[in-house]
Amino acid sequence: MTVNGPPDDKINRDLLEATTGAGRAWIVTVILSGLMLAAAVATFGYQLYRGIGVWGINRPVMWAFDITNFVFWIGISHAGTLISAILRVTGAEWRRPITRCAEAITVFALMIGAMFPIVHLGRPWLFYYIAPYPNERGLAPNFRSPLVWDFFAINTYLLGSLIYLYLPLIPDLALVRDRSRGLKRRIYSALSLGWSGTWLQWDRLERAVQVMAVIIIPVAVSVHTIVSWDFAMAIQPMWHSTMFGPYFVAGAIFSGIAALILAMAIIRRALGLEDYLRPVHFNNLGLLLLVMSLIWFYFTFAEYLTTWYGNEPAEKAIFESKVSGIYSPMFWAMVVCCFIIPAPLLAIRRLRTVTGTVIASALVIVGMWLERFLIIVPTLAQPRLTFNWGSYRPTWVEVTLTAGTFAYFILLYAVFIKLFPIVAIWEYKEGLTGREDHARADPGLQPVSRIGMFAIAGGVLGATAGLLLTILTSRHTNIITGGMPVISPWPFGIIVFELTALGAILAVFARMVYEARLMRYAKDSDRIDRTDRVSSFDSC
Repeated sequence: MTVNGPPDDKINRDLLEATTGAGRAWIVTVILSGLMLAAAVATFGYQLYRGIGVWGINRPVMWAFDITNFVFWIGISHAGTLISAILRVTGAEWRRPITRCAEAITVFALMIGAMFPIVHLGRPWLFYYIAPYPNERGLAPNFRSPLVWDFFAINTYLLGSLIYLYLPLIPDLALVRDRSRGLKRRIYSALSLGWSGTWLQWDRLERAVQVMAVIIIPVAVSVHTIVSWDFAMAIQPMWHSTMFGPYFVAGAIFSGIAALILAMAIIRRALGLEDYLRPVHFNNLGLLLLVMSLIWFYFTFAEYLTTWYGNEPAEKAIFESKVSGIYSPMFWAMVVCCFIIPAPLLAIRRLRTVTGTVIASALVIVGMWLERFLIIVPTLAQPRLTFNWGSYRPTWVEVTLTAGTFAYFILLYAVFIKLFPIVAIWEYKEGLTGREDHARADPGLQPVSRIGMFAIAGGVLGATAGLLLTILTSRHTNIITGGMPVISPWPFGIIVFELTALGAILAVFARMVYEARLMRYAKDSDRIDRTDRVSSFDSC
């Protein structure tokens, strides 16, 4: 039995129950979200047949719902890996029941967000043209383009988030394996990589997760910064701003925390996890949401104040269209949803309940989607030359595709909680015992870990690959774009950074698997007694 907590068998039963059977609510959720997703897929097929002219985009509004959804979902992805990594690095003990819930949000949101640039291409089957590979066309990606930066940043973040989600999942996969039979046991046996709970495995797992947390934080920050540069690098009114990077990152964390709170509330109610996802977790996340609401308001006020004071004609026209013109209902709805209601609701302690934080989070999700729309469409609809002004009205195709993304997210999440424990069982038990460094107290002599050293080596290899890729490819094509030199250190540095992080991430994972001797079953004598340390065999 764990110290100051319920018995192990009760924890196992409560947290593994969701992976067995299918309740009525789960079946209804899967059917409804599946139907909505099917409608979106059919609509996408119609779009492929007719072309993107079935959207409401036009000249000059070439970006609309598609890029709005792209920015929105990439922002939501900051709910998990970034927040989880920060809480892990800072040693926040209350994080333990919520980390996996958050990390799953990151992976699914990234998967959805990454689809929209491909959908927006018009000919999505040619999306691989952006990848840097030798081809008969003699062309290569323009590494000076922010859209290419997106490709490297999002893929690095997605792969890193997948590994960061998977590593702490391994012991729980082994627990499910040991309680399963037949085909299910074989599947979970493969996924758990032969985990047996030795001292060495626990030590290497914790070291790898800590190193991954340090690596993934700057990657997460870089992703939404680079997404913001899709706009900031354009000489467009109310886009060309140096504050867009931190503004977008703050907004991403803001919407990400809101998404995490909503997911936790639904899981808590649907799976009966009130004993694990407690009011204290909603209170703490509510305080974080309050802080981000204030930061978001600060950035928004600073942006609009400087625009108003500068009185530059092109920017003033967009400012007025948002504050008092055609987009004013959406603008003020955004302010109400992101600040006016959530801030006091979360600032008052007696209102910062589970219900209060859920209401505030739902409003923030709506408000942040509106904010993304208001960043994109008004600027495109009112370019600097007034004779080219236009308008935008979404079509049923765009609305259906947008609804389909939410259905897809719900479906992915519903399937995930049916296959894997949504609360990290071993981390939860470890928090109850209060012995998080117990694995490193092994009285036996263990090999020295070189996970950190291999992370550095992997980063160096990634940086070298990035330099060679950008410089040699650019010299080969020798194409000048935007008046920039063929060899441009500033944009090339972004590619190098992402590949550095990618190399370090892959090295950490590979070295952890090797040092922990995974995929090789350990002897029973090497296993940790379950009463002393959370393990993944027998009844755990």
